[in-house]
Amino acid sequence: MRLDKSVFDCRQVWEAKGWALPAFDVNAMRERTASAPFWIHFGAGNIFRAFHAAVAQRLLDKGALDRGIIVAEGYDYEIIERMYRTRDNVGALVTLRADGSIGKQIIGSIAEALTVCPDNTADWTRLKEIFRSPSLQLATFTITEKGYLLHTSGGAALPGVDDDLSLGPVAPKSYMGKIVALLHERYAAGGALPLALVSTDNCSHNGDKLLSAVVSFAEAWEKNGVCKPGFPAYVKDKARVAFPWTMIDKITPRPEGGVERLLREDGIEDLEPVVTAKNTYVAPFVNAEECEYLVIEDSFPNGRPPLDAAGIYFSDRETVDKVERMKVCTCLNPLHTCLAVFGCLLGYKLISEEMNDNDLRRLVEVLGYKEGLPVVVNPGILSPEKFLDEVVNIRIPNPFMPDTPQRIACDTSQKLPIRFGETIKAYLRRDDLSVSDLRVIPLIYAGWLRYLLAVDDEGNTFELSPDPLLSDVCRYVAPLKLGSSDAEAVETAVAPLLRRADIFGTDLYEAGLAGQVIEYLARMIKGKGAVRLTIKNI
Repeated sequence: MRLDKSVFDCRQVWEAKGWALPAFDVNAMRERTASAPFWIHFGAGNIFRAFHAAVAQRLLDKGALDRGIIVAEGYDYEIIERMYRTRDNVGALVTLRADGSIGKQIIGSIAEALTVCPDNTADWTRLKEIFRSPSLQLATFTITEKGYLLHTSGGAALPGVDDDLSLGPVAPKSYMGKIVALLHERYAAGGALPLALVSTDNCSHNGDKLLSAVVSFAEAWEKNGVCKPGFPAYVKDKARVAFPWTMIDKITPRPEGGVERLLREDGIEDLEPVVTAKNTYVAPFVNAEECEYLVIEDSFPNGRPPLDAAGIYFSDRETVDKVERMKVCTCLNPLHTCLAVFGCLLGYKLISEEMNDNDLRRLVEVLGYKEGLPVVVNPGILSPEKFLDEVVNIRIPNPFMPDTPQRIACDTSQKLPIRFGETIKAYLRRDDLSVSDLRVIPLIYAGWLRYLLAVDDEGNTFELSPDPLLSDVCRYVAPLKLGSSDAEAVETAVAPLLRRADIFGTDLYEAGLAGQVIEYLARMIKGKGAVRLTIKNI
């Protein structure tokens, strides 16, 4: 038993072991897709296989689609060459449910897998052919927020961008340059051929980020005379090219060893993961949680497939924004960050295990239900209370989801202003609420400062997770000594940091929370066990 097209020749063997196989003719689907492509996805990683490809498969199984999805990878070509092509674009999705059951599915909805590489003549020619096709309705993206950037935070151009901006769409090197070159191919083929470019990356107002990058290239190319006249007007015309906002939510950790063992017990061979030269970790299977959400602004100038039949929500832009704010500011992300900070300090290795700790569970329940819900942004199409119930009772405690506090703790300085600062601002705007009622949010701020000392609650050192501001923020806590509880010394050290609205979302002195943060931090540096004791007494 091997994960490739041989699966379809021994269907009964796989089904006898509990695997769900495609209910459609995979070869016929691939032939129809080749002649009339309608959906291409950029970014061949785990989230694509666990979500986008699975959605396409559900629709194909129902008969709601007769063509599949094409995947293209423009950053790490080895994913395509070493994982997709060696497996005939066939893979496995293992759904890890909170009740202990496991769903096993063979994914056969991927019609083609291509590298977005102008030097690969065959793939580049095929991509241009796809973009010239009038049948193409949407291109979706999971290329990470960094994929839309043209410059580093220091202002320098990212590799390939400057050359791409000046030389045009002939042989671009940067990821975004390649995307815009393909869009230019579509413009050159028909002038008015419509298309939706749909970012499904987990970042705020993702459609605008993609639009900004595309327009930057189009305008530079027209200015330098290296593209067809009118190309910028084409990409900025919403009736022809749309950039919908979306909110995506599905936890898809890296392939897990326990899942690999389960597949081997079924008799499946050759499951070894691949670690590429660019340090991408991929395997013939993906494991993911059962819960998933995708809300998309309904803006598709060339029509769209019936994704709503597979559980996708379509709405207006304002609703997408509200759903994102509900998730990021109240119902999921703040709880994750709380568990990440205190999980590192209390020695936990799995987020799910923290929910068996009564002290930590109480923290996230107070954070979500008592401090967050009073000011939650209600999107209407989803119930914040039910969403939060699912997060607290199903998603985070899921013992089969191997997510770690150390991973979630990455880039915390970038997360605090949105995940907690927005709630503080909402309290400040309300006459019927007071920031003095907040207990857990200032505790998390203090906990993060305590975390920056890189010493856990038992006095053991640990490695801080990557964060672009690590060296900057650590200097504020460096003077603090464990075993001391001098609140005045604590304030002297961290007061300038607490005034930084770029980190906390607001000046904590002006918000009236600085004193509470300092008090909590002073308690947590008293010595061994002080973090736990502070949490207990909150």
